[in-house]
Order: sequence, then C-alpha cells, then structure tokens
Amino acid sequence: MSDKIEERHASCLSGWLALIIWLALFGSALWQIFAPSLMHGRSPETISGFVALPVLVFLAKGFIILPPNISAVFTFFGRYAGSLRDDGFFWVNPFYQRLRVSLRIHNLNTPTLKVNDRAGNPIDVGAVVVWRVADTARAAFDVEDYAAYIVIQSESAVRAVASTRWYDGDEHGNNSLRADLDSVARALADTIQEHVSLAGLEIIEARIAHLAYAQEIASAMLRRQQAQAVVAARTQIVEGAVGMVRMAIEQLEREGVVKLGEADRIHLVGNLLTVLVSDNETHPVISVDKAN
Repeated sequence: MSDKIEERHASCLSGWLALIIWLALFGSALWQIFAPSLMHGRSPETISGFVALPVLVFLAKGFIILPPNISAVFTFFGRYAGSLRDDGFFWVNPFYQRLRVSLRIHNLNTPTLKVNDRAGNPIDVGAVVVWRVADTARAAFDVEDYAAYIVIQSESAVRAVASTRWYDGDEHGNNSLRADLDSVARALADTIQEHVSLAGLEIIEARIAHLAYAQEIASAMLRRQQAQAVVAARTQIVEGAVGMVRMAIEQLEREGVVKLGEADRIHLVGNLLTVLVSDNETHPVISVDKAN
C-alpha cells in the first residue's frame, strides 16, 4: 500500500432503494421457480430462477448499517476502495471486505513515567490525551494498530516535553512544568500530533494529569521549597520592618518627641528591628539604678 494513501468516499447506494430492488428481484426469482411448476412443469424460467437465488443471496452481503460516528473502510481484492463515514443504511459492492473504524473521541491516560527534568531532577509525570481518528484510510493501513501506536507516541512525547523544562522553572521562574500548565499542554499536544499524523489521528487536547518529584528526592525537594518559602517570608518581613523603623524615627524627630543622637538612633533601630522581626514575643527590660 502506498504511503500516500488518503481517505476517499466509497461508492454506495441507499440501502432502502437497493432493498426494494432486491426484494423485487427475489420475488421474481421465486415466481420463476414455483409458478411454472404449478402450471405445466419445469421450464427454462424455472432454471433461471434457481440460478438467480444464490446470486441474490450473495448480493445481500452488500447491505450495511452504520451507527453514528462509526465508519467502514472497504478493500476490493486487496486495494483500498474507499470509506463510509455517514450513519445509515447502505448497499455497497458485495465483493468489498469491510473494516469498521470508530470516529468517536477517545481518552488516553498515559502511565506515570519517571523522567529527568531539564535540571536533571527525577520527576513522575503522567498525561491525559484526548484523540480521535481523522483519516480512516491512514489509521487502517499505515500502522499496524493505531490504538497501540498512539499510546507509545504519547509516552514518547511526554518524556520529550518534560525533559525540556524545569519542574519549578529556571532562576526567573520561566519554563516551569508546574506553573506553565497552558503552554505545557500546547507543547504536549503539538508534539503528539506531529508523531501521530502518519496514522491519521487528531489530537484534540493533551494535559499533564500527574506531576510530582520522584520518591527518592521528594523529601529533599520539600525541604528546599520550605526553605525558599521561609527566605521569601523573612525578606518581606525585613523590608517591612525597615520601612516601619524609618517612619517611626522620622515621625519622632518631626514632632519633637525626642532628640536622638547617633548612639541613641542606633540603639532604637536595633530594638525596633528586634521587636518587629523576632518570631517570639519580646519583653521590655527596664534598667533601674540602685541607690547607694
């Protein structure tokens, strides 16, 4: 079969019209068989009736009923003869060999794969792929089993996409598997589509369904994420505390509450930062001079 095989419409007749013609011929054959014998014995018409019956039985093999979203692919003595994608009742060449191909939408859940992301960290990733047959001829003749073919190609595409990105993104947070879900989905769908076009399949949607660090590094990565969260929180707390200390000193001096020297300013800044940044509750310490 040529690699350039393309789907084309198979020639057919309306099943109802063909059924009316077939019934008329079948009735005529019965009449030729029984009517002459009832009247005056066998005749050439009787013999032709007996010959017509097996021919009509063979022609009845041409009737076919297709439900919605089910197509039929026909071959005629080994050559592709066309496809029927319409639902209904039809009559086709009884010499056609038939293969039914579903046009319905399918869901594929890939197994959870262990892949190294771009940073070399092992991650567990799985995807869900929504697909259907777009070209019945390619699906039937260009690959051995298109359902198994898309499973293998989807796993390959998941590995390819996951290995080009970081789990949490680069130093600027870009190209993240976890955060850039839409761009990852587009890249995954495009990659799978590129691989399965040969089989006449269409990828409707592909998305990451499972994403996690591999078990052997999950605890270490969790501690790293916690440390990063603590550092980010501390940074924000310190920035806020510095702004509050600056505002407090400026307000005290502007309203003339106290006059601060350099040593007093340093001491006040240290105390305020201790109060604002500390995780624990602070307690004032009052110095009292003892009388001699």
